[in-house]
Amino acid sequence: MNFDRQSKIAFLGMGLMGSRMATRLIQAGFHVAVWNRTATACEALIDMGAHPLKIENISEYPIILTCLADDQAVQSVYDLIEPYLTNNQVIVDFSSLSVDKTKQLAEQAKVKQVTWIDSPVSGGTAGAENGTLVIFAGGDAETIQDLSIVYNVLSQRVTCMGGTGTGQATKICNQLIVAANSTLIAEAVALADQAGVDTTLLAPALAGGFADSKPFQILAPRMATHSFEPVQWKVQTLSKDLNNAVQLAQQFNLNIPVAQLALSRLQDHQNNGFAESDLATVIQHVEVK
Repeated sequence: MNFDRQSKIAFLGMGLMGSRMATRLIQAGFHVAVWNRTATACEALIDMGAHPLKIENISEYPIILTCLADDQAVQSVYDLIEPYLTNNQVIVDFSSLSVDKTKQLAEQAKVKQVTWIDSPVSGGTAGAENGTLVIFAGGDAETIQDLSIVYNVLSQRVTCMGGTGTGQATKICNQLIVAANSTLIAEAVALADQAGVDTTLLAPALAGGFADSKPFQILAPRMATHSFEPVQWKVQTLSKDLNNAVQLAQQFNLNIPVAQLALSRLQDHQNNGFAESDLATVIQHVEVK
């Protein structure tokens, strides 16, 4: 499949990540049609030059991008568009899903002679804004290569991890590290505070050392100052991703107790009313103990 800048793109899902990714494609000069279940989320993008997408016209778009919340949301949207799909379209799913659901959706798309490429991303909202995401792609390698004209606008690197579902498996491993690490960062910041440390100095002090990481540099300052806006990572998103990791490990009878404990922490925090809050708020879960 040969795609170029004349290829029309349909983008479904204008949340924290999708809206920023769509913005970059619009600014790069692509013809982008946008859709969101709550239509008001598309208004700013349409003002910017995007076209409103009518689901019944989705056959006009050779490239369909999706960036949605979870397994249920992607299945629901796929069921909505399936009657209108046509041969040789490509669905590129930037959502973070379970491996099983991705394989199921790919098989459904195959019946319509539509190619499914799982392309979960890492890099957060800043990466989406700056086009510096890293993408883990699973599916047909030739199609992934052909999609480089789109990927290059959104990311600094795309790696084909293998067949369908391997992109999601890689993202699950990525999120396992990020989510579990976030709970440990919260404990470190809380402990430092109790010990009389100026916690606003933790990030610069530890920068470049073995404890350093991008999540640490983002989360530690926010935790230190209780600065939780704007939301960069939702608690429920990381909780969902970490749950996918635990579920995948169970399929292979693999014991991952650190991830299980971190999941319990995030689920408790989510259930205390922080589902839509920034991941940095997990510091509050540690402080009240």
